[in-house]
Amino acid sequence: MAPLIENPSVWPLLLGLQQRCMRALDAAELGFVITNETWHLLPYRQAAVFQMDRLNNPVLKTISGLATLTDETPFTLWIGRLCRIASADFLSGDPMRLDAAMVEHELAEGWAEWWPEHALFVPLTAPSGRRVGAVLLAREGRWNDDDLQWVGILAETWGYCLHAMIGDRSTLADYWKRAKYHPRRTPILIALALLTVFPVRLSAVAPAEIIPLQAQAIAAPMEGVVKTFWVPPNSVVKQGQPLFSLDDTTLRNRRDVAQKTLAVAQADALAAQQKAFDNIQSKGDLSNLIGRVKEKEAELAYLDESLARIDVKAPLDGILVYGDPNDWLGKPVVTGERIAQLAQPNDLGVLMWLPVADAISLEAGASMRVYLQVSPLSSLAAELEQTSYQATVSPGGVASYRIRGRLAAGEEARIGLRGVAKVYGAWRPLIYWVMRRPLGALRQWLGV
Repeated sequence: MAPLIENPSVWPLLLGLQQRCMRALDAAELGFVITNETWHLLPYRQAAVFQMDRLNNPVLKTISGLATLTDETPFTLWIGRLCRIASADFLSGDPMRLDAAMVEHELAEGWAEWWPEHALFVPLTAPSGRRVGAVLLAREGRWNDDDLQWVGILAETWGYCLHAMIGDRSTLADYWKRAKYHPRRTPILIALALLTVFPVRLSAVAPAEIIPLQAQAIAAPMEGVVKTFWVPPNSVVKQGQPLFSLDDTTLRNRRDVAQKTLAVAQADALAAQQKAFDNIQSKGDLSNLIGRVKEKEAELAYLDESLARIDVKAPLDGILVYGDPNDWLGKPVVTGERIAQLAQPNDLGVLMWLPVADAISLEAGASMRVYLQVSPLSSLAAELEQTSYQATVSPGGVASYRIRGRLAAGEEARIGLRGVAKVYGAWRPLIYWVMRRPLGALRQWLGV
């Protein structure tokens, strides 16, 4: 590819993009132009635009190909974390190449799932040099020096236009510099202003239960009635140990009938075989009688196989978890119905039902504290592993998110213990923590 100055066909596209940015009426339209029209000059697969907030953190505003942005999806959380890390690492104002090898392992896994191999981090700065936003571009091919030259020229226009639209959003450091030249301001007002931006950590408390993270369902192998439990609830079992048995009365009666029917069919076939030497009609019936014998043999083999599955045995070592045996004895079950769980006692976790009204933004690896009812003065440490994307109805009948965490090494508990768990989210200003619920209720009441 020819250098930019030697490629005249690029200049009309470049000037056209700059004019479209200058004519944008607001930051949303500017973001749309950046993410969807820059492709004509510089091909890419996906683009994203970020704006810096009051705490100088990048906030995702626009993604190419999307008319509206859905908050807090797995992809938006991933790309937001990627931009925060890139903004902290690349302090210069020049575009920088970025790939999966330059980020930490968790981000690299998401990169392989959602993005092509090569990306470009483009910081947007105001005329004063303060960073006002950033742009991420991703494509399969590598970004060469000519690409960086083109994007560098566009980045100056993007930064200037974005600064003109959002205004001079001063950071806390800027406010502090101006405050030094006004010593007559009331110290109490300054202290209150600083207190509102004091960082606090968001948290949520909800009912929780100790569960096994690795548990295998023990289901009914066939239709029948539960006859006997050989192991009490919550007992340690070994591989191959009988757990429970289904009633075999019906199967054994069917087997006896099938065995006698098979004997009759074999006798009829033998008689026809003996007559076939001198009777043409018996020779014609012989094949039908032999087929009937095979049919009865297959039916008997099926019943023998079913009887062998009457006794359900443990597929591996563990703890058999189920309720009262009297809840199952004499109860009809269908094939595949779960009767118990075989849990691994050394791999325990916590299941938490977080109500939708108390939900906060959570990421994998967030810390948790579990307070059990049996020991309210102590807590167990845990780490968040998984959160449900959609809310479901909890056992208490409340629309909640299902959150699962893993107990930290060295923590001991018993499966089935209940209590409450506290999960910690991101750091936010104190004013956000105070006004989050009132603002949410106000938005619902106003319908905006």
